[in-house]
Amino acid sequence: MTKIGNLPTPLQKKLPPRSVERLSKYRRLLSTINTGNGEYIFSHNLAQLLNLTPEQVRRDLMLIGLTGSRRKGYSIKALVELIGKTIDKEEGYNVAIVGIGNLGRAITAFIRKARTRLNIVAAFDVDANKVNKETAGVPCYDINQIPLVVGKLKISIAILTVPSDVVKEITTTLISNGIKGILNFTSVHLDVPPDVYLKDYDIITSLEEIGFFIKK
Repeated sequence: MTKIGNLPTPLQKKLPPRSVERLSKYRRLLSTINTGNGEYIFSHNLAQLLNLTPEQVRRDLMLIGLTGSRRKGYSIKALVELIGKTIDKEEGYNVAIVGIGNLGRAITAFIRKARTRLNIVAAFDVDANKVNKETAGVPCYDINQIPLVVGKLKISIAILTVPSDVVKEITTTLISNGIKGILNFTSVHLDVPPDVYLKDYDIITSLEEIGFFIKK
């Protein structure tokens, strides 16, 4: 489930969350493939690689103002640059991961290796054995330091990988200290203010969905 807060620009209001999600996938894919068409790619090629329809790809790209050539397709360079201007923030986003257990460590390492403007600059935990140490180059702070560290490091996004019984309390603390975006890896339903963007990622629900569609 995704909740949309108060989005400040006309383009943000025009772009559905699923389109933003696909735009991110288009850019990551285009940085890794050889299209066989030089510096261009057709919508049907991009669609096939991501199990989408060409019409869906064209609609997404039209939403950000990009049109292709019938003869050549879309300029890969122009496409990547325009997606970046659309979904990125020039100076990037500082991110904190709250809960640095196995899942938290795996997410931290993955994001740190990715080419992205998402900068994980802090982790928080209650375990004294993790505090004041680093994971994938990210320092871990005591959970009680959230008010100090979030402001000092200008953190605007938090990733939650904490136990279910504390997630609501931690979310309240994060929001009251300036967090505007949350990726929730717990199964707990969270209510957030309208100016906070919440994205839930429930692993169990995703696996059960897969199980439903492969059962015989």
